[in-house]
Amino acid sequence: MLKPLTLISTFTLLFFLFSSHVTAKQPRFYRTISPTFLGLRKEKLTHLHFYFHDTASGPNPTAIVVAQAQITKKSSTLFGAVAVMDDPLTVGPEPGSKIVGKAQGIWAAASHDEIGLLMVVNLEFCEGKYNGSTLSLFGRNAVLNSVREMPIVGGSGVFRFAHGYGEAKTHWFNITSGDAVVEYNVYVFHY
Repeated sequence: MLKPLTLISTFTLLFFLFSSHVTAKQPRFYRTISPTFLGLRKEKLTHLHFYFHDTASGPNPTAIVVAQAQITKKSSTLFGAVAVMDDPLTVGPEPGSKIVGKAQGIWAAASHDEIGLLMVVNLEFCEGKYNGSTLSLFGRNAVLNSVREMPIVGGSGVFRFAHGYGEAKTHWFNITSGDAVVEYNVYVFHY
């Protein structure tokens, strides 16, 4: 028969051997790496300037309401309306101006007090070194303010790890049709 001290020592030794073996086999959840591991260099700031053409009328609208609440038709702020968009982005405000990308996403009227939209938009670029790259814009757009600021929360391609903000300023708006041209200045940090 084993002595109590020997029995405790044996169990302690087995416990530590078994637990270190189990721990060594577990995959790691996270690790700290250098940005150079992903080929990242010094961060730079880019300014993008373009016009967002939101067309709600006519035979080929680029933005359409896909859902609304019962209260929406009675609301002066369109509260409860949800729309999808696939709007062209151009160099100038004219409809025939050179296309540099698309704004694809949704907006939802999310305010009882003013026309305040929740914007969830991917800015997809098709021009120059930004061709195929995207920026993700997510934020509040109080459309009656002269200038609205919305955060850039990410991106892909050239804009991988992007962060910054976009300023929107209404260039032209038709209250009857809902069509609008909005000027955007986007400032984004990326590698």
